[in-house]
Order: sequence, then structure tokens, then C-alpha cells
Amino acid sequence: MLEMPPAMPLFDSIRHVEDGNPHVNQYLSEVMLGPVQDAGLVYEYTLGWLLEQRHSENNYKTYRSELTTFLHWCFDVERVSVADLGRRHLSSYIDYCMRPPAALIAYRNVAQFVHSKQLDERVPNPQWRPFLGKRVEGEEVPYRITERALKTKLAILSSFFSYLIQEEYTERNPALMLIRNNRFRTGQPGALDDAEDLKAFTELQWSYVMSTADSLAAGNPEEHERTRFLISLMYGCYLRISEIAARPGFSPVMGQFRRDRKTGVWGYFVPLSKGGKKRMVAVSRALLKALKRYRSYLGLSELPAPNETTPLFVRHRAAGRGRDAGILNANLGIRQLRDEISDVIAEAADRAERDGFDQDAREMRAMTPHSIRHTGISHDINFNGRPLSHVQADAGHDSIETTSQYLHSTRAERHESAEGKPLDRLANLD
Repeated sequence: MLEMPPAMPLFDSIRHVEDGNPHVNQYLSEVMLGPVQDAGLVYEYTLGWLLEQRHSENNYKTYRSELTTFLHWCFDVERVSVADLGRRHLSSYIDYCMRPPAALIAYRNVAQFVHSKQLDERVPNPQWRPFLGKRVEGEEVPYRITERALKTKLAILSSFFSYLIQEEYTERNPALMLIRNNRFRTGQPGALDDAEDLKAFTELQWSYVMSTADSLAAGNPEEHERTRFLISLMYGCYLRISEIAARPGFSPVMGQFRRDRKTGVWGYFVPLSKGGKKRMVAVSRALLKALKRYRSYLGLSELPAPNETTPLFVRHRAAGRGRDAGILNANLGIRQLRDEISDVIAEAADRAERDGFDQDAREMRAMTPHSIRHTGISHDINFNGRPLSHVQADAGHDSIETTSQYLHSTRAERHESAEGKPLDRLANLD
């Protein structure tokens, strides 16, 4: 029987973290059977954010330790989804960190994961604990955390929540609320309140993205027919990457495209999204055409059969490591999909620059894959004239207020629409 630590480490070292770990996956599966049904989704978001810090191993280690402790508290102690956290919860977390259980305090620093010779795999280190105490002259001293360390914790969590807001997993930053309290003030700037940070491509910029995807698919269909459909689906249904990526407890399939038997209308079913919600997204004729093209390339029937289990995005080559090692017919994870989309955006920006659109190219390089969701929503409201209530339902927004942020969401669009406003509409009438 493998001995486990009292709190589960979730993220291995940079070298091994992308390999996946069966013990972590088993732990997450058990958590999802309880009250935290979106634990696997939170894990994928957290891993994505941590991987953005991998240019600095020290930062990665610091952030990994903090988020592991935080998620242990969410999943095992408070048993609450990160999406449901408020300021009161974060205050409780700070209290927990100030007075952690003795069983979770170690007095020497050890690795979170070690290699098991018996199993020939990476396993959680049974000696690891989330809190590190001190010894003075060989004697353990009462655990104490400094005010500075508490501020650092909140600063890291605030950055993490800002990332989750950009990914539209949550709409609030409870860590920032505490930072604004005088006790925990860090001097860091707060989150942007203007809708400007809802970054969306302009019509011209998006045209470059789509034409680039078309060109890549025409030139190298084996590599990029999948890419073309991926981007079409993200834009057409305003999807988050997490809604089409494989993760513990979820693997997207073609059967999520469903035809309503009464109306004949097609939709894309999202069984698990932010906050554990599900929704059916309306599918346009253009997206249905893109689906038919993609399935034809894969040698499948024109449209999915009911309950079809064909993976939505099949690998080009078998996985070399991780839980899907050696498997070809398996879905892609968040990181693979994000990289694939980012490559197309970068290529589209290069093409725009070559055509003389230097400023557009610079703006495009600042976009992320999640900008495609913002773009689909913004274009549908501002250019395609879809009712806000329809867009709200397809986007999975909790309120119409969230959806209405996309009405001329950028300053440039607002300024352009205001440029020709008269001060007296009747002044120049004959």
C-alpha cells in the first residue's frame, strides 16, 4: 500500500509536471465526486497559469507551493469550489495559514514528488507537508507566519484570480478585496475596471486569423484541418479552451453536437463548464459547414450520430508521455490546444505586418486564445445584431450585465462611434 502525505501535492517539478500523475488524477476524481465538482477544471486552469511562470524556476516553485496549499484548503478543508469563494472565505484561509494543523507542518524541506523504484513512476512524497516550521538549536519552535509572508500569499492569489477572471472562470477577485484592506495592502495596482481588458480582435484582425487558418489547412491539411476547425468552433460558439479540452473526468466527443428532433436545429452541448454549469450553444450554418469539412477529412460521416464517442480533436501522433502515452485516438489537453491557437495568432500577426498593418499586428500579438471567445461574443452583438439574451445563453453568462459589457467594448470603437456626434442636431437644418 503506497503511503500518502496528509495533504496531496498537485504539481510536480517543471521537468515532470506536464507528464501527468495517476495519483493526482485519482485524488481529483475523488474530490469531484464530492461537493467540488469542478476540481479537475480548476486544476487545469491552475496548471496553465503555473506553466506561464516556468521561465523562472524560483517563481514556479513559490507559486506552486502557495497554490497547492490553497487548493488543499479549498478541496479538503472548506470543500468549496474556487468559483464560489468570497472575501469571507479568503479571511478564513488566512486564519488557517496562521494556525495550520500540526500534522501539516514539516521541519525540513523535502521534494513534493519522488521516484518510486517499486512502481517506476513519480509518486507524492509521504514526508512532504504544505507548511514549513523552524528548529532552533534542534528544538521545534511554534509555527509562525510573518505579515510579509501573508501579503505575499495574497499577492500571488490576486494574480491567480486575475488570470481566472480573464479565462472567465470567475467574475471576482476576493484576494484583491483583502489586499485593499489596509492590513494587507501591497501597493500593487488593482484589476482594471474598464471593459477594455475584454480583449477582442477587430474585424480586420479576425479576418487575418481566419484566412491564416484557411491557408495553413490548404497547405498542410494533415497538420491544420484540425486547427481550422478548432478556431472556427471557439469563435462560433464562444467556447473556453477548458470546454473543449480533455481533463480529469471529461473528454469531449463529436456526440456533443446534437440535433433537436423537433426543430431540426443543431447545437453544441457543454456538459461541464464554469461553476459546474451545462448549456447548449446554438450552431450556425457556417460552423455546421466547418464541422462537415473537418469530419470529411477524418473520413467520418457528414454529421455526428447521436451519442457518437469519436474524440473531438484527435492527436496527430501518439502521446510520448503522461497518462495517454502511446495513445493516438485521444483528445488534446488545455496546453496543447492553447499552443496550437497561439501559433495561428502569431502567424496571422506576421501576415498583417507584412501587409503594412503594423499597429494591428502589435495588438494581435497581445491577444490570447481566450480572446477568441471575447471576439465571437463582441462580433455577434455589435456586428451580427444577435439579441443580448441569446448571446447570454450561448456564452453561459450568469447575468445580462456581463454580456452587455461587450456592447462596443473597446475604447477605439466607442471613440469612433462618438466622433461624429453633433452638439445640436437641429442647428444645421434649413
